[in-house]
Amino acid sequence: MKAQTIDVKQATGRILCCTIFRAGGKKLLAKGHMISEEDARMLETEGMNEVWVTELEDGEVGEDDAVMQVASEIGCGTLEIRLAAGGRANLFATEASCVLVDDELLKQINCTVSMAIATAPNFSYARTGNRVATVKSAPFAVAQPELEAVISIVKERGPILQARPIRSPAVAVLYTDPANGERARQLFENIMRQRLERLGAAASFVLSSVEEEGSVARSLQHLLRAKPTVVLIASTTAPAGPEDVIGRAMIRAGCQVERFLAPVEPGNLFLLSYKDDIPVMSAPGCFRSAKPNVVDLMLPPMLARYRVSGWEVACLGHGGLLA
Repeated sequence: MKAQTIDVKQATGRILCCTIFRAGGKKLLAKGHMISEEDARMLETEGMNEVWVTELEDGEVGEDDAVMQVASEIGCGTLEIRLAAGGRANLFATEASCVLVDDELLKQINCTVSMAIATAPNFSYARTGNRVATVKSAPFAVAQPELEAVISIVKERGPILQARPIRSPAVAVLYTDPANGERARQLFENIMRQRLERLGAAASFVLSSVEEEGSVARSLQHLLRAKPTVVLIASTTAPAGPEDVIGRAMIRAGCQVERFLAPVEPGNLFLLSYKDDIPVMSAPGCFRSAKPNVVDLMLPPMLARYRVSGWEVACLGHGGLLA
């Protein structure tokens, strides 16, 4: 870029290097604004004779064009891109979604000198209209080779971010207690309703069961036949591991255990299994309170029908201290 102070009459088509204010403090034109003929006449009327401007040189791409090119490549799913002032492009969710982020690719792109990309956290819930990412350019322009390098990396590796829609999720809930399943339902149902409502969901199928292996397995099989999006087991006891009643009942119902223990507090006794593509989740103690815990981290991707792996659960440790 070539910056210089020039006569206002010659400023049309040039980019402002600094914001211009009226004597009283009102902003007239923002830094990075491309001056039009009308702008030039207005500045003359305001008594300005010279302005500090820059113009692109060969091999450079304007900031607005650059961020829009990158924004159109980094995301997929239910997203809308809007150009903002100051060399920014914002990505918004166009419907209720779970945000999935490739953290390693994001770090790699952010090591470039000309672009900065910020996203919502991986697995976070986005309501319709929520901003989920921002792309910011270096001031005024980006070198064409640098822009091409960023786009090439994304094309090769895939999008950094996905807004995966949450559409009509069917949540199944099984309440369990060693003496009386209805006791667990009375204790947890109100909190369960609050938790699901925050994500625009509700319990579509509900059962209660005595916390005994055969009874829990039969209840799970009944719920799984309804093909819900996810099954939540709200038990009043804490499991010692997959070998305990809930884990054994999962296996007896045909589930395969994916992960026991999550590096999250509250919620470290998290137990996740799958029956085909249906996740079955137990998180004892986490249904007693509406405060954020491992259930709130795991529900958005599951409601979006994304298969969470044991490795991804293990990666929750960074930021997993919620209390």
